[in-house]
Amino acid sequence: MPPLLSIIIPAYNEEKRLPQTLEQACAFVDAQPYNAEILVVENGSWDGTAQVAADFAARYPFVRALHSEPRGKGRAVQTGILAASGEYRFICDADFSMPIEEINRFLPPAIPDAPIVIASREGPGARRYNEPQYRHFIGRIFNGMVKIFALPGLQDSQCGFKCFRADVAEQLFPLQTIGGWTFDVEILFIARKRRIPVRELGIPWYFNPDSKVRFWRDSWHMALDLFKIRWNSLRGRYDPPL
Repeated sequence: MPPLLSIIIPAYNEEKRLPQTLEQACAFVDAQPYNAEILVVENGSWDGTAQVAADFAARYPFVRALHSEPRGKGRAVQTGILAASGEYRFICDADFSMPIEEINRFLPPAIPDAPIVIASREGPGARRYNEPQYRHFIGRIFNGMVKIFALPGLQDSQCGFKCFRADVAEQLFPLQTIGGWTFDVEILFIARKRRIPVRELGIPWYFNPDSKVRFWRDSWHMALDLFKIRWNSLRGRYDPPL
């Protein structure tokens, strides 16, 4: 019988943070009444991230250590999602800026069989902690662009915690073309195009100053990705088969 939950953790140069993250994740899985697995997808690191993942996989039978190429968070997530076997596939950042106990709020019976549930730092019940005002301001600018060009109505498409029902994940992620940070906008855009409901869930979120996102460097590439998504859509790349 497949596990109810797969937790996918993309990891790039996370040698320092990953041990604590995996200790928390393994303790969470051990405490659940359902079966779950953890997939750590190392993605072109030059530090000891791959070894940390392998060490945990040797200790815990429900941990799997994977490697993906080429480099990019989107590619790592795509690899993990398509390798997972859970009925629900949960993407999370390696820093766990959302408390891990919140994961159960994304699953039945808390949310009955929703195809896609995404964490929101802006929706009802959401709380941000320790985030600098400039960081929030820049993030809202990009989110405004996303709402205009790709995902009208969604308040926070970029939070790193998202849950996909297995049948939906296996329909959407093979169509992914963006390997970087904007992959989730593309996936949600395809879901909308195919009339798959997306639900936002407000969460407590804690700012981490060691985030891998560098806004001034990455925002330009992310903006270009929005145009790529629209171009792919116009070309019919995301259309369902006839």
